[in-house]
Amino acid sequence: MITVFSQADLNVTRGQVSDWLKKDDDPEQQPCDDRTLACFLNGLINEMRGKKEGIQPEPEDKLNNNIIFKKLKIALNLKAEDILRILGLADFSLSKHELSAFFRKKGHKHYRECQEQILRNFLHGIQIEYRNEVEEGTD
Repeated sequence: MITVFSQADLNVTRGQVSDWLKKDDDPEQQPCDDRTLACFLNGLINEMRGKKEGIQPEPEDKLNNNIIFKKLKIALNLKAEDILRILGLADFSLSKHELSAFFRKKGHKHYRECQEQILRNFLHGIQIEYRNEVEEGTD
């Protein structure tokens, strides 16, 4: 994770990452602010897709589920069909039209806010997908 942060030109310590990942009821747990999470997601895009030449995108000061979803889609190089399949792994279905509404610009007439449940199911589906890939690779 330290390497991913460094891909977005943010230096973090092992202790910081450890504190961010602790459970909510742990007294040493520290919140990760939106800007730091945006740096991580930008770094993940750079790590997975390669760093673009020139000026790097400025991390957002305020994130919402749509921005997080879009950055994960870019980092993992996912098409709509891939996302729908991943959501299916978490037993969640969505139409292609509903999905495309999350990636539109705010203010567009078909823009729709991504609800917690949808992002949570997407993250759960990613967990299932990548855990299965790791387990299959160890056989």
